[in-house]
Parts: sequence; structure tokens; C-alpha cells
Amino acid sequence: MTFVFRVDASIKMGTGHVMRSLTLANELRARGCACYFICRDHEGHLIKKIENFCFKVYVLSNDSTFDFMSDNDESKDDISAGLDAEHLLFHANWLGTTQMQDAQDCIPILVNLKPDWLIVDHYALDYHWQSLVAPYHDKLMVIDDLGDRVHIADLLLDQNYGATTNKYEGLVPNSCKVLAGTDFSLLRPEFALWREDSLKRRNSNISVNHILITLGGVDPDNYTEQILHGLSCIQLSQQIEITVVMGETAPFLENIKSKAASMAVKTTVIINASNMAELMSNADLAIGAAGATTWERCCLGLPTIQLITAENQRKIAEDLASDSMIKLLRDISELNELIATIETWISLIGSRTQRITDGLGARRVSNHMLEGHK
Repeated sequence: MTFVFRVDASIKMGTGHVMRSLTLANELRARGCACYFICRDHEGHLIKKIENFCFKVYVLSNDSTFDFMSDNDESKDDISAGLDAEHLLFHANWLGTTQMQDAQDCIPILVNLKPDWLIVDHYALDYHWQSLVAPYHDKLMVIDDLGDRVHIADLLLDQNYGATTNKYEGLVPNSCKVLAGTDFSLLRPEFALWREDSLKRRNSNISVNHILITLGGVDPDNYTEQILHGLSCIQLSQQIEITVVMGETAPFLENIKSKAASMAVKTTVIINASNMAELMSNADLAIGAAGATTWERCCLGLPTIQLITAENQRKIAEDLASDSMIKLLRDISELNELIATIETWISLIGSRTQRITDGLGARRVSNHMLEGHK
């Protein structure tokens, strides 16, 4: 069977959409399927990373001057050519062009590949785009988190905490199968492999000697440096080590390296880590963004102080906090108190968070896709 992924990464949208699509693609390939990617070359794209996994990527050129919100006549013409202004999606600018133009760019590729499944993970695409490409694939799967637009999908995945099928009522056809909740979280196999050892270690140790900071592969607002500054103002034990994980496209990477070198405790910056499950398993506390890595940390029972780095993460993060699955950092100034009182909450958070996902979601999703095509 042939699967085609339409997904992007950029400085603006981050890396999470591509990373979870890669996880599913690797699972499908391991089961004998052929997988291809269609990506636009935005600033901060991950095309080379996808190719490093030996997947063919069809690259769409990016118009860096394109802006849906511009008042110039050319932009208004683009809107009318692709979508009515009233149907403009909240994340429309993430696409870099109109939905119509993007579909026209994709159609020749789809005609050539004849996919059994087209998988779309993009907040800037909805039924307008999907209807244009519908003749050129057999089935359509949408990966979404927001529930803010209409789809004509055969299968929809929302891997988030608290997600239900009701969230997509009226947004997908009655025939669409909705996979909702963290049982379907797309985690790489390494997380399920490290899960047992990670949970055993936490059950026998609640001391904090190793802090892992993961605020996204890009971190365009430089939360990482703010966290390091906050930690530098706290009297930390000299036994504590800090590990910071960043992506090579992070715009403030050099700032982070400089700040790490000035920390009073040993602080290491790792770029493009290939062993995240091992790093998380060996950490005692994470300070992380409320994105896709949330489910990786949960799988390994890693207690987390979590930041909301994008507005679309807010509800899930607040739900997790209200259920004592994470500690939510609403302002950097709160970091000192959370660290000072850590012994009062770390054990509870760790024991509860590990129940959220077992790391086998990619297998469950691929089962639905392969069985649904019979």
C-alpha cells in the first residue's frame, strides 16, 4: 500500500507535525507500506530530516512574501482565488499560499503516486483543499488537535488528552472514523521500549538530580533562555545537572549555548537529539512545552513543569494541570516556588502522568488504517 503525507514544519509552526507524521510513516514502512512526503520549504523546514529517514520528499516552493492578512490587492486576489475571506482559517498563514494553489501543486504528485491513503497534518488545510485532491487518492486521514474546521476525511486522529468523538461532530462525515484520546498518541517505538525501566526507576527514587529542558525544536520566543535564567536565580544543589534539547533550526540556539556555559551547575545543550526516550528516562524532572512531547514524557512517567508556548495548547495544558498530571508554569516568576516545593508534588505527578499513554498509539493507528482498507 502507498501512503502520502502532506505536512510542514517552520519557525512559525514548529516541528511537532512533521515529527509525529514521521513516527506514523516509520510504523507503516515497518509493516511493508511505501510512504512519501509532500512539504513546502518554509524557513525552518525539516525536509532534510525526513530524507535522513530515507523517505522521498516532494518539495513545494515557498513564497516568503505571501501574507493572507496583507491589505495589498495581490493578497486579496489570492484569497478570492483560493477561499472566500469569510472561510479564512485561523492558521491560514502557515500554508504560505492559498489552499487552491497548494492543491494544484500537490495534484501532479498524487497522480503519479496514486496513494491508497493521503494523510494530512496541517492546521491551514480543510475541506476546500480536500475536495480538490479527492479524485487523486483512495482514502483520506486527517491528524488534528483543534477541532476548528470541516473535513471530508475517512479517518481522523486527535491524540490529545480529553479528546472525544463529540469534538468533531458536524465537522466530519458520519462515515468518518474518529480516533480520539491518548491511546492513539503517535510515539516512536523507543518510548514503549524505555517505559518499563523508566517507571521502575521513578518508583524507587524521588530525588531530583537531573533536569531536562525541552521547549520545542524551534522555540521562536526563546522560552529556553528565560527558564535557564530563572534556574540561575535559584540556589540549586551542585549535584544537579541540566540538559537542554534544541533543534538545529532554533533561532536563539547560540544564546542558549552561551547561557548554558554561564550556569553555576553543569548544563549541556544537545542539538537534534536522537535518543529522547533515553534522555527522558534518565531525567528526574522535565521543564517542557505543552506540545506533542507531552505524551512522550507521560509515557515515561516523567514529572513535568509545563509551559504553554502557543495558544492552541492552552486547554489541554490546563486540563492536565487540573487533573494533577503536570505542574503548569503560567509565569517564569513561579519557577522558584515550584522548585522549592518539589518534594510535595513530584511523586503524585509522576504516578498519575504515567497512566495517560503506554506508547503503542502508532501501532493502533496503523492497525485502523490497514484494516480499514481491506
